[in-house]
Amino acid sequence: MKRIVFFLLNVFLLLFSVSAEAQEKKPVKPKFHKAFTEHFNKDSSKFFNLNGGRKRESKQMRYVFGTQSLCEKGTDIMLFRIDPKDPFGPGRGPEICSKDYTYYGSYSARIRIPDVREVQPNVGAVVGYFTYNMEKEKGLSEIDWEWLIADPEIVYIGTWTGKQNALQRIGRTINLAKGIVYECIYRSEADGNRNHKLTGLQNQPETIPAIKDFNAASRFYTYGFDWYPDRLVWWILHPETEEKIVLWDYKGSTPLFSGIPDNKTRYLLNFWHTHNWPVHTNPKSVEKPKYPYEVEIDWMSYTPFKEYNK
Repeated sequence: MKRIVFFLLNVFLLLFSVSAEAQEKKPVKPKFHKAFTEHFNKDSSKFFNLNGGRKRESKQMRYVFGTQSLCEKGTDIMLFRIDPKDPFGPGRGPEICSKDYTYYGSYSARIRIPDVREVQPNVGAVVGYFTYNMEKEKGLSEIDWEWLIADPEIVYIGTWTGKQNALQRIGRTINLAKGIVYECIYRSEADGNRNHKLTGLQNQPETIPAIKDFNAASRFYTYGFDWYPDRLVWWILHPETEEKIVLWDYKGSTPLFSGIPDNKTRYLLNFWHTHNWPVHTNPKSVEKPKYPYEVEIDWMSYTPFKEYNK
């Protein structure tokens, strides 16, 4: 009798172990955001986690929800504050990241970057509004809007794709106050990270109209991008007419790679110190921030393209 009980007990434990192992290996279905707009006018966010910065008492100092804008009366915003003690590098300063994944869709945000030109014209600091996710099989999915705050007339837009140690970049650098496209390029680690010019259909529009008195630090602007499987369109709304001005209509083809991410991603905004990436117009702009500069975020929005996200 004891042998039968012992045998049955072993069978039960074996079946339990196999069942538990199967449950552990069962893939977890990723969660995706539906359409949303985060207004940051409450004391926390329904859609974003606080993601970056050193682990210290500074969270309340880095992220201030629902506070009054310093430049636009009556507008409640989220305040992003960099810490001069932060080390250099992305993710070392304040950062928010979507709680769930996003994919093909329309993304937009209303942002004002800090004005530093009179107090520290050579500061090296980046405001990034972007998507990001690295996967082993599909590689990197990153779409960028970036501002190097030493020159608030310039914007950087582009993508990163490819696998680890074989990353690929497409990018455009634009002075919106003067209507100048400084560069429109692609490069890859496999090709030695040499910049190559994009031309023809991949360099559209070839010219950008100047936005009078554009200064990303003087007021809020609405920035956005529309992500399709075979196309990426970066745009800005004119501050007076609200006309959508297309800054780059990229159709997804270089001689070496597509340049358009094709895997799920996360939706982020961050603010960090760079020690080796100066703004296009000022090669000295890599200084460590001297003061706790502030970014204002009015809202961030995402609308998935249902026809592509099946």
